Amino acid sequence: MASENLPEPRVGSRGRIVMLVDNGVNGDSRVQKEARSAADAGWDVILLGKSPGKSEQTWKLGDAEVRLIPVPGPMNRRRYEYRRAPLRAPLAYRPGPLAGYRKQKMKAWRADLNIRLIEATSAKSSVGKARLVVPRISAKVLSGWVGARHRQTRALDKRRKQMDAPLDRFTTSMWQRLMGERAWRKLDPFLLDMELAYGKVIDELKPDLIHANDFRMLGVGARATLRARARKRDVKLVWDAHEFLPGIKPWSPHPRWHVAQILHEQSYAKYADAVTTVSATLADMLVERHGLGATPEVVLNAPDAEVSPEQAAEPVPDLRELCGIGPDVPLSVYSGAAAPQRGLDIMVESLPRIPELHVAFVVLRPTSAYMTELADRAQELGVADRVHILPYVPHYQVVPFLSTADFGVIPIHHWPNHEIALITKFFEYSHARLPFVVSDVKTMGEMVAKTGQGEVFKAEDVDDYVRAATAVLAEPKKYRDVYDEPGLLDQWTWEAQALVLDSVYSRLLPGGKRKSAEVTP
Repeated sequence: MASENLPEPRVGSRGRIVMLVDNGVNGDSRVQKEARSAADAGWDVILLGKSPGKSEQTWKLGDAEVRLIPVPGPMNRRRYEYRRAPLRAPLAYRPGPLAGYRKQKMKAWRADLNIRLIEATSAKSSVGKARLVVPRISAKVLSGWVGARHRQTRALDKRRKQMDAPLDRFTTSMWQRLMGERAWRKLDPFLLDMELAYGKVIDELKPDLIHANDFRMLGVGARATLRARARKRDVKLVWDAHEFLPGIKPWSPHPRWHVAQILHEQSYAKYADAVTTVSATLADMLVERHGLGATPEVVLNAPDAEVSPEQAAEPVPDLRELCGIGPDVPLSVYSGAAAPQRGLDIMVESLPRIPELHVAFVVLRPTSAYMTELADRAQELGVADRVHILPYVPHYQVVPFLSTADFGVIPIHHWPNHEIALITKFFEYSHARLPFVVSDVKTMGEMVAKTGQGEVFKAEDVDDYVRAATAVLAEPKKYRDVYDEPGLLDQWTWEAQALVLDSVYSRLLPGGKRKSAEVTP
């Protein structure tokens, strides 16, 4: 990025904040709200995300600027992917396209010889057929040889991806023993690719404060902070911890990935000047794990109580119209990330036992492999006409969009991270005044049982899910009336959370404090 393209600081701003996130921003309502509300509060905000392609993308979120930067990933390929393994697989081809090319070439050769034989037979040419004997034998023998090498190449690739052989486990342990926390560099060097892509942009922007979202951006932000301080610039670092890293289901199938992320987080947590997170339970867990000097501030993933005039002017899609159903047809909805551990399959499996109920899945990638599996299963069960897979709407439209459903579902499985927080969709469903059907994960199950917003069922238990869904459909008013309780929804708004976040920024950058009248709710 050329320095002449860098934005000038906003006139009269309270300071420059560079926010970091390792996704494409769209679909991440938390970072969008953080950026927009901070800019509305007078900060000069630039949100850096990861571009899905090779070109930079930019747009505005209110007064905040969003930039998606390309992240080349040459180190995302491990070193072993560039070399042969003569001891483990002596017949395997060297890494790359050669194995596929050789196999295809053999198939093409044999197919061509077959056509030539057909032609010679049609022409009743004994000489022509005789000339093909040696080539056909050679092709058969060589095809067997190439096939054996191709199979060994594929088997080696599979073992290398699984990395569960004794040698693989030994090397993983060896790097941890030799390098300690620094071993993440060997175990997941793609983290360095991200550092190289983001780091130079952050340095050029000269932030006063870096807000690093989640664990991968923590290291990027910490290293940028260290570089700035080496140049005598007192940059502050806020780490926004979205999850308890040891408790997540790894995103990557690579067995070293999770170990590397944990070591990376351990390496850089100490550099955060302040930490924010999504729940009080997680805040206490982070203090215990990283020895933090202060308990993190809790910033809930709550929706906006009010939207801007330009957002309000945008028409909100009609959920029921998109599903092709009328207002009296029973409709359940799930809105959020789609993955097996989210438990969406139970909503499909239960449909044969709940007549007339329709299901709407509002997800980021409607054509993903997982959603395709759910659609195929609905077809097998004969309920495909009652399953509707829809794309996300903008985060400021989620609440009115969902509000026409009969109940909202959170069917997530028991994973450590699922137990410790009220997740985004909990607050979105609440503001949409939807009755809940939620699995018995600790924090959300206890909250729903306490408030009476819905029914709690045993996670992954179809029978109990059917019971809960049937109960909610039978008496919807009973559950919706809970939202009339004074103050219940007021505490679950982004406006309240933005004040918490602004207080963190103001404490770290006292020169950027607003006048007290401006921060009074």
